[in-house]
Amino acid sequence: MKQRNPKSKLLMGPGPSNPDPRVLRALSEPTLGHLDPDYVAIMDETAELLRYVFSTKNALTIAVSGTGMAGMETAMVNSLEPGDKAIICTAGAFGDRMAEVAERVGAKVVKVESPWGEPIDPEDVRKAIRKNPDAKVVGIVHGETSTGVLQPLDDIAGAVHEAGMRIIVDTVASLGGVDVPTDRLGLDVVYSGSQKCLSCPPGLAPITLGEKAVSFIENRKTTCRSWYLDLGMIRRYWSFERFYHHTGPSNMIYALNEALRIVKEEGLEARFARHKAAQEVLIKGLTELGLKPVVNEPYRLPTLTTVYVPEGVQEGEVRKQLMDEFGIEIAGGLGVFKGKIWRIGLMGTNATKANVIRLLGALKEVLK
Repeated sequence: MKQRNPKSKLLMGPGPSNPDPRVLRALSEPTLGHLDPDYVAIMDETAELLRYVFSTKNALTIAVSGTGMAGMETAMVNSLEPGDKAIICTAGAFGDRMAEVAERVGAKVVKVESPWGEPIDPEDVRKAIRKNPDAKVVGIVHGETSTGVLQPLDDIAGAVHEAGMRIIVDTVASLGGVDVPTDRLGLDVVYSGSQKCLSCPPGLAPITLGEKAVSFIENRKTTCRSWYLDLGMIRRYWSFERFYHHTGPSNMIYALNEALRIVKEEGLEARFARHKAAQEVLIKGLTELGLKPVVNEPYRLPTLTTVYVPEGVQEGEVRKQLMDEFGIEIAGGLGVFKGKIWRIGLMGTNATKANVIRLLGALKEVLK
């Protein structure tokens, strides 16, 4: 067989990010059965650490076996029944994807749209709520990876709750790098992924549900459309019942546990400040290279910076040269931004001034 020898690279795209060496060591610890008491104790500690990172006291706070997209689908199939109306905010690829997943669940989707690179206007959400008072949920992306926009949530969450609806928030690109105000804003369902700001390999989707969301699960009229992602059953596995649902990925839970320990050791406020400081260095350097940021300063997502490709430059060739010559990965644009922007991730362990300077030096060399 051909030799397997992947080379280490600096992953500064929209995810995955480079795991901390401690996390990789945790992956290699002895595999245990999914009901082993020693493993169950690690599950319990992991759930408690997730509450810390989500800034919540929600009892139902777990890690779903699957990537961030499993988190999105879990949120939708456990929040909607066929025929329910869902207001979905779309201002990028992952807002669009949230709308598609809701439709596949059987929901009637009403979209609130905004141009790519700009946040959703809270007044547009209020208008949609007034026009659709029978809607059950409002879905929104906190950190839109396709555009680099950090969406303010306060006004929108307030409008949703005033209308008696539930809010679902995608924090795949923000959890662990930006404040996620779960309890402060009473966010009903919040999901994420292990592979971005938590600096853990891809494969788990942290998720937390508030009381209203749990009540819906307990009183829904129809069976959840997904067996594997049915939180009504999965929560019994994560609870004291230890009801067998599926074979838990023990080594991935070890890795997430260690990643969350690292987050707690650093402290959330210090971690948020580090991500913001790294982006400031990056923006300053990109500006000096003559590159223009896509997103206006108040709405820039610290963990993912988007910048326009200069006219006459083949963006794919630049990315290829960065990878081939410098071992650095950045990403191109999606959707309407395809071929027009670069997406540069500063996530988890990678959000440092040293990594930013390494990238800027390489980018300057390539652009010459």
